Amino acid sequence: MTIRYARHPNVRTTALEGEGVALHLDSRRYFTLNETGLALLEALAEPRTLDELVRVLTERFDVSAEDAAATTRAFLGQCVAAGVVSATGAP
Repeated sequence: MTIRYARHPNVRTTALEGEGVALHLDSRRYFTLNETGLALLEALAEPRTLDELVRVLTERFDVSAEDAAATTRAFLGQCVAAGVVSATGAP
């Protein structure tokens, strides 16, 4: 089974001139996001694998798959720790 990531159902995102904000309604915490983070959180409105998220970044930005994977892994780690994103499945 593959790990799938999904945005918490009570997280809302908003774009603001090249960056964004995510608000976790349950914890009442908000997070500022750069354009990359916003793209990832918007993509996580439905469950996606790491590979699918990397593809989102490589299609939207001028970035290598290796750099996109490293960025996505780091971002997901922070989001899971903050309760903004959940991970399901086994590697």
